Amino acid sequence: MSETKIALVTGANKGIGYEIATGLGALGYRVGVGARDEARRESAVEKLRAAGVDAFGVALDVTGDQSVTDAVELIERQAGRLDVLVNNAGISGETGPGWVQDPTTLDLDVVRTVVETNVIGVIRVTNAMLPLLRRSTSPRIVNVSSAVASLSRQADPDIEIGPVMAAYSPSKSFLNAVTVQYARQFAGTNILINAACPGLVATDFTGFHGPRTPEQGAATPIRLATLPDGGPTGSFFEDDGVIPW
Repeated sequence: MSETKIALVTGANKGIGYEIATGLGALGYRVGVGARDEARRESAVEKLRAAGVDAFGVALDVTGDQSVTDAVELIERQAGRLDVLVNNAGISGETGPGWVQDPTTLDLDVVRTVVETNVIGVIRVTNAMLPLLRRSTSPRIVNVSSAVASLSRQADPDIEIGPVMAAYSPSKSFLNAVTVQYARQFAGTNILINAACPGLVATDFTGFHGPRTPEQGAATPIRLATLPDGGPTGSFFEDDGVIPW
C-alpha cells in the first residue's frame, strides 16, 4: 500500500474546504475532493492538480446514505484506506434580515435541514469511513465547527458573537457534543478527533463578510488533520488555542 497519506475533505469544491484540500495537498497528501455538484467538484480537482496537488473527485452528498456508501467504495478503489477525514460540509439554513434566525418564529423544517447536514451528515460520513480510517497508522478526524457553538461565549453578554442563529449555532454545539462522544469511544486507540473553528471567513457562506481569508480559515483544520501521535483529542480549537465549550 502506498506510503502517501490519503485525505477526504467534504464540501471541498470552494471556500474553506477547498483551501483545506490545497493545504493538505501541499503537505504531500493525496486529497479526495468531496462535493455534491459535479461541475464544481471537477473544476476544483482541475485547479488543485494544476497547483501540483494529487487530487481526485468524490461525488458526495452527506445527507444521502447511498451517496456516502458510493464514496466509501470509490476511496476503497482509489486508495484502499483513509488517513484523514475533514468533515467540512455545512449549511447555515434560511435566515431573516440581518442573518438572524429568531428562535420564537423559527421554522422547524429549517432546524431539521440544518441538523441533517451539520450533525447527522457528519455522523453518517464518519461511521461509513471508519473501516478505511482504521487501516491507517495515524487516523485523524476534524469536524469543522464554529466559535458560535461555544455556549460559554454565547451566554456571556460581554462577548460579541454575532446575530442570534437559533438553528445554525445549536447545530454546531450539537456537533461539538458528538465530537466529544467519538473521542470517548476512541479512547485508547490511535484515532484523534477534534473540532475546529475557522473564524469569520469571507466566503459565499458568509456573504463574503469577514476579516479572514479562506486560507487563514483552513489553518486550524489543517493543523488538527496533521497532529502527531499522542496529540490532543476531543477538544475544540481556533488559531489562538482551545475554545471553551
